[in-house]
Amino acid sequence: MNLRIIGALISKDFSLFFRNRFFALVTVLGIVAYIIIYFVMPSSVDESLKIGLYAPVIPPVFEQLQEEGLEIEVVESDEALRQAVTEGQYVAGVVLPDDIMEKLMLGQKPQITLYFASDTPEEIKDAVGVMVRELVYLQIGQPLAIEVSEEILGPDMIGMQIPPRDRLRPLFAVFIIMVETLGLATLISEEVERRTIRALLVTPTTVRELFAAKGAIGVGLAFGQAVLFMAIVGGISSQPLIILTALLLGAVLATGIAFLISSLAKDMMSVMAWSIPALIILIIPSLGVLAPGTLTGWVEFIPSYYLVDTVHQVANFGAGWGDVWYNLLVLLGFNLVIVWIGITVLRRRFR
Repeated sequence: MNLRIIGALISKDFSLFFRNRFFALVTVLGIVAYIIIYFVMPSSVDESLKIGLYAPVIPPVFEQLQEEGLEIEVVESDEALRQAVTEGQYVAGVVLPDDIMEKLMLGQKPQITLYFASDTPEEIKDAVGVMVRELVYLQIGQPLAIEVSEEILGPDMIGMQIPPRDRLRPLFAVFIIMVETLGLATLISEEVERRTIRALLVTPTTVRELFAAKGAIGVGLAFGQAVLFMAIVGGISSQPLIILTALLLGAVLATGIAFLISSLAKDMMSVMAWSIPALIILIIPSLGVLAPGTLTGWVEFIPSYYLVDTVHQVANFGAGWGDVWYNLLVLLGFNLVIVWIGITVLRRRFR
């Protein structure tokens, strides 16, 4: 391949990309908006106690409890309580057995179940357990040993609480990378429709050089913006090489998807029609970071899951190569398949 020709093509594409006012505006304002949103979001975890309660029979002392900073809400079912705790509506859930009053009066040990989200701090767990024991004491007027069982809903993250804005970093990083599929796909589809690419192929430019230039501009724009964002918000302060590797693989993924979209689209509107559903699907794994436990195993079939999980684990928990090598390997495999399919399909439009 002729590097001089590839360099000239990259320079041309870069100029055309920013000549499009829409993409130039989205590129600049997008990064600025993400950075502003990040720093506006809370930088600490709210530890006020809002507790859900499910009990077929509610002891009077639970109904009369009124404490500053503590709110108890009755939930209709055990399943609804589990779901609410998982989604973060309550810091804890308390399930009382239907025979609790009978057992308390007989001096027996009722079984009380506590639900906690995966990122609930240990001190809150201790506080809820003490509160339940104190309420039982107030109800019967004497100390009584009760059996309290805890259940963690989702991965256990004791001592690893994450501020809300740090949960947004993987989402913004993926969004920045994937939005570039719009620009590259539009650029390629317009050149195909205007026969610019066929004209280039009449010159000494080869198909390999053409794809190398398109790939370089796509990866460069997506990777550069993602790195800039992560650097500003402190996302590469821990294990920077892993973060950079993950973002690079994510940029390659976005470029391969852009090749696929441009092989189907004919103009900017059709690019939007294909890109927006793809963008929504690729962002879904980020929701699992915002609300742990809400997504199931099917999300691992989405390629961006491995990018999101890697950025999340490394940026927020300091994970190393041994923790994320599998994610990077799978993401690389997805990239090889998607880029190969994208190039193969798009190449047919050049003929």
